[in-house]
Amino acid sequence: MEHGVHPFSELFEQLGLPADNASIQAFIERHAPLPDAVGLAEAPFWNASQAELIRGALEDDADWAEVVDHLNASLRKA
Repeated sequence: MEHGVHPFSELFEQLGLPADNASIQAFIERHAPLPDAVGLAEAPFWNASQAELIRGALEDDADWAEVVDHLNASLRKA
């Protein structure tokens, strides 16, 4: 059964990325700011599976959409 709300770290786990706070912060610092013209799922740092997970979460308005939106906002900050 899926959770209604997923923690940020759980999204990173689903993406196959380190999910501790320091690793999440380092990932955001390394890849931000993501240009407005680049969709989150089209960002060059995702592999095909990661991009598909993000795309699917947003297109299906899945229960992951809120946390994916949070990631998107975090990567857009300068």
